[in-house]
Amino acid sequence: MTNRPLDVLIATPLGKGGMGGIDRIMDEVRAVARRKPDARVRVRFSTTRGQGSILLAPLHLALFLLRMTLLKVSGRIDILHINLSSHGSVRRKTVAARWARLLGIPYIIHLHGSRFRQFWDESPARRAGGIAAMFASASRIIVLGNVWKRFISEKVPGVAKRIVIVPNAAPKPVLAPVKDETGSLRILFLGKIGTRKGVPQLVEALSMLPKDGTWRAIIAGDGDVEETRQEIERLALSDYVVLPGWVGPRQVADLLSRSDVLILPSFDENLPMSVIEGMAAGLAVVATPVGAVEDIITHGKTGLLVPPGDAKAIAASISLLLQQPQMRNDLGENAERLHAAKLEIGMYFERLIEVWTETLTDNS
Repeated sequence: MTNRPLDVLIATPLGKGGMGGIDRIMDEVRAVARRKPDARVRVRFSTTRGQGSILLAPLHLALFLLRMTLLKVSGRIDILHINLSSHGSVRRKTVAARWARLLGIPYIIHLHGSRFRQFWDESPARRAGGIAAMFASASRIIVLGNVWKRFISEKVPGVAKRIVIVPNAAPKPVLAPVKDETGSLRILFLGKIGTRKGVPQLVEALSMLPKDGTWRAIIAGDGDVEETRQEIERLALSDYVVLPGWVGPRQVADLLSRSDVLILPSFDENLPMSVIEGMAAGLAVVATPVGAVEDIITHGKTGLLVPPGDAKAIAASISLLLQQPQMRNDLGENAERLHAAKLEIGMYFERLIEVWTETLTDNS
């Protein structure tokens, strides 16, 4: 190794300001790298899908491959860091990984996709083989929790020693908590509104709560907004539930500061950012034990876990938090301590630097 900074190119789908979880956390990495430059690394970001029409995705991918080539020719790339989801992301990143191998650039796969397991299992043999080859040739594989480590190890047994767990992270809240003068329980959902995130079950659960002014909810995100609004109206919940649509980072920070409970009753996840953000803000979290959620949520200690698809269990958990404010406070405080100890973005960036450095050492 030389004394010069380690040059890392990070492949992201949409780029800065993208609405997906991968882009959100990479935006945080970008911010940390800019705010606290580290002499050990020089990080560059490049998109493989791009924002806007999917029809332009091949152009973005071609430009990404060209940039990678130029960086290689000029000696300004040591490692390619590939953020991987599923479906179109897999198709594009398979090409990027193959191109990196041709150029002699070691690469890291960073698996984020919540639907990746289903996508791989349902892929035809040729595509499945291409995915396996991509993982088999990776210098390191970053996963977000133990369940994903087991899955990849079973799919490609030879890579087990190269898998490292780096859970998602979030910065400390930028806004202090704001108390509600009415004393109502403030419930917050952040994510893509639809069936995968369990929003229909959440709405059903809210309809089971007493309409007595002791609670209110915000369901924020894009997706099936109008359909959900119609269901809320049908259930006479319009006075209790608000749907603002997609919200940006500043609005998310404001919503977190003005909430008591973060709820995410998903059917599929990897390790959801909204849960980590809720923990960072000291909220009581109600979630489902899917993906790597159980790695950070211990039922009754750092949050409450409910079975996927169980509206009655969701309603019961909310009612419990409504009736027992001390439990709500304890869960939030425990979650906040766990975030500070293991899920803070500065620690996350430091861990990435360690993985990059280990990768370069192994390939020297």
